Amino acid sequence: MKIYFASDHAGFELKQELLNFVRGELGHEVEDCGATQFNEDDDYPEIIAQAAAKLGAAAKERATVRAILIGASGQGEAMVANRFKGVRCALYYGEAVRTQTDASGQELDMLTSTREHNDANALSLAARFLSVEEAKDAVRRWLATPFSGQERHVRRIAQMETLS
Repeated sequence: MKIYFASDHAGFELKQELLNFVRGELGHEVEDCGATQFNEDDDYPEIIAQAAAKLGAAAKERATVRAILIGASGQGEAMVANRFKGVRCALYYGEAVRTQTDASGQELDMLTSTREHNDANALSLAARFLSVEEAKDAVRRWLATPFSGQERHVRRIAQMETLS
């Protein structure tokens, strides 16, 4: 699988750790879309847009391409990414404090349900809320989780794709 990475200054150090982790330990192909050096005055929109545009252009290759975006809270990064056609970016800043269940009563994990239910192809991580180990665990689980392909989820994603 190919993983596009992008971060601003707030996520720069975590991105460097995750690039090595995803390439080395998980064995995926990675592309660093920036920032390529620490600059405390950089602005995340144009940096994140680099990865989101590449992901959007490759969205038809859904099973073989993803993006991991990193910022202070991850909020703005997810907002930028979701402006690109074909990108479905989920935000993660840590485990939920209470257990949730879906309509069938199955226990939900917020992170993996973004893949199982929404076929999210981008993950925005909150660098100021996650330790390196928490981020590695999240990335490992998220990348390993397949889309369920259930008809109701396929139908909803198709509906999302028609919105402008």
